[in-house]
Amino acid sequence: MTQAPKVTARPKTYPAPEFPPRKPKLFARTPPAIFPALLGLQGLALALRRGMEVLGIEQGPIEALIGALLVVVAFALLALAVKIAHRPAVVLQDLAVLPGRAGYATASMGVMASAALVAPYAPVLAWGILLAGLALHGLLAVTMVVVLARGPAETRGVTPVWHLNFVGFIVGGVAALALGQIDLAQGLLLATMPVAALIWGLSLAQLIGRIPPAPLRPLLAIHLAPAALFVVVAQGVGQPLLALTFAGVGAVILTSLLVFARWITASGFSPLWGAFTFPISAAASAALTLGETWQWAGMILLAASLGVVPLIAWQVLKLWPGNRLALKTNAAEA
Repeated sequence: MTQAPKVTARPKTYPAPEFPPRKPKLFARTPPAIFPALLGLQGLALALRRGMEVLGIEQGPIEALIGALLVVVAFALLALAVKIAHRPAVVLQDLAVLPGRAGYATASMGVMASAALVAPYAPVLAWGILLAGLALHGLLAVTMVVVLARGPAETRGVTPVWHLNFVGFIVGGVAALALGQIDLAQGLLLATMPVAALIWGLSLAQLIGRIPPAPLRPLLAIHLAPAALFVVVAQGVGQPLLALTFAGVGAVILTSLLVFARWITASGFSPLWGAFTFPISAAASAALTLGETWQWAGMILLAASLGVVPLIAWQVLKLWPGNRLALKTNAAEA
């Protein structure tokens, strides 16, 4: 008869469950992934404002919606600020994943976009908001460099999110134009163009050599945003030839996105679809800014944005309550 095996180690012990259960801190798991969709709504608001000017339509209802949107954006920024205040190191954990990197970048870009929206009513306040947004984005860019340098080699590859992290300052150029700060707008344009060109080149080389996994393909839409914003700022600072050049670049990127739309969306809806929202809104603004025959394309893009951006934003933002969005995007808890 065989002997029973001897147990040489004690079974692993587990800590007793907390009682009463630990109450989570307020906004401790605010997901940065809410901000790409919010930036898309802000971009849509700016495009609508421009479209109403072109059509000569009363802007009162649009301005009321813009006011409501700014309240939502302010609440989201407050929630993120409270999360960071609980435990500042949570920022580094969030920046370890792509949704977090995109989220923090679009949060500070959203501050700059808010300045553009506020500028017609309170230019002094808008100027302060713009400076705060630029400072926050600069701090984020420096932090991202540190994260990339210290992180694993596999996380250092170029991604479309780099446009948000390192070129997102150009949103400040749009706000600067609204405030009449032409020199600042031109400086931001000159500073960000070579960075965007480098990211486009590296991304194209990477795309040729390696196909991105299906869940990450929606991020490819981000490549459209810098081109569109360069059009707006270049036209605003009196560089029409440069604006037309980037309009051509944007047209090529947009056409590619449309041709390969089925391939890009093969994995179905996810919170990363927020990456579709602000590029298409920016493209609408860019075409409307160029005027003449481009305005027809701008109106088509604006109509498409009206159908697409709010729908995607709602699908993303409704996941925020109950921590569903945080779980789906690996948001860290403070």
